[in-house]
Amino acid sequence: TGNYYFKEKEMENYKMTAKTFFGFEEILARELQILGAQQVEVGTRVVSFKGDKGFMYKANLALRTALKILKPIKTFKAHNDKALYDGIRAIDWSDYLTEHNTFLVDTTLHSENFNHSQFVALKTKDAIVDQFRDLNGKRPSIDKDFPDLQIHVHIDRDNVTVSLDASGASLHHRGYRTATNIAPINEVLAAGMLILAGWEGKSHLLDPMCGSGTILIEAAMIACNIPPNLMRNEFAFEKWKDWDVDLFEKIENSLLDKTRDFHYNIYGIDKAPSAVLKAKDNVKNANLESFISIRHDDFFKTSKPSNDFLQIIFNPPYGERLEINMENLYADIGNTLKRNYSNSTAWFITSNIEALKFVGLRPSKKIKLFNAKLESTFAKYELYDGSKKAKKNL
Repeated sequence: TGNYYFKEKEMENYKMTAKTFFGFEEILARELQILGAQQVEVGTRVVSFKGDKGFMYKANLALRTALKILKPIKTFKAHNDKALYDGIRAIDWSDYLTEHNTFLVDTTLHSENFNHSQFVALKTKDAIVDQFRDLNGKRPSIDKDFPDLQIHVHIDRDNVTVSLDASGASLHHRGYRTATNIAPINEVLAAGMLILAGWEGKSHLLDPMCGSGTILIEAAMIACNIPPNLMRNEFAFEKWKDWDVDLFEKIENSLLDKTRDFHYNIYGIDKAPSAVLKAKDNVKNANLESFISIRHDDFFKTSKPSNDFLQIIFNPPYGERLEINMENLYADIGNTLKRNYSNSTAWFITSNIEALKFVGLRPSKKIKLFNAKLESTFAKYELYDGSKKAKKNL
């Protein structure tokens, strides 16, 4: 019965939080609900939910718009460094670590009392190490590169939440991208843009400035319902004391059983031969060559291959890291879309809000997002059949 009780306890639901980018909270909440999470609550850049250990594995494997999954283990109040130390020390760290293990602490602070992340990390480390040293004279050590346990301390005013980081490296590290360009788009940002654009794999899709192919790969994984983190090297929870490889494989196989066929074309073009080579490499790494085709071409000299409805999603150069005449670039984008891509919907992200004025089309939707630290607009343009009709409608 003891063993049965232990198994039951392991499968108890507990609270977790998923971190995401600003603007993706609602779509992440929807992803969680579809996966089967309970008590889903939306915050800013974060969504909290409840699930068991198997669900934690599933969330890390299957969520497209999550950056990290955290498992809170303790909350307490602290007005000063002594209260912080005492609160951390009150946790029984032997549940998660032995003196032979290594660990790492990272922090998020929104507090007047605590505004130095290194200091909070050091106090946390001292409290953990002191607890072990007092028990048996030995202590776990810090490892910044490959820790056995990653601990996250979040302080909001005087509220402290201590969590175990279940993911480790950010979940945008999917494992398929070995080759990148100057300004590659983050994989989670690409997936979120596709979901916001309503992409479900029910039409053809084009990325006309595809760079290293990230949007194309994320689009194919959404269309085929392939878990985005299937190719990842490892998750932090694989080093936890309660790591259950059989359960993980069961979850992985159940997700793979839900993949589906895709009957349209996903294609990318780029005018830089080096980008085309990199994108093809990444598509090959992701095992998605049968769904994605990429060619070397100049978008401004192309036109739509058929009159079938086309979804266009892209990330044009910003002028932040690449020197470009932005007015001309955006005017060319607008002209090419108007002339050559009727019966399409085009979405693109830009941090150059001024440049959007030169597109010469009125966006039917604008969503505020961040690309890295740049405040950006994700804009939608509806391109109707025939230029006269387009002018009348826009």
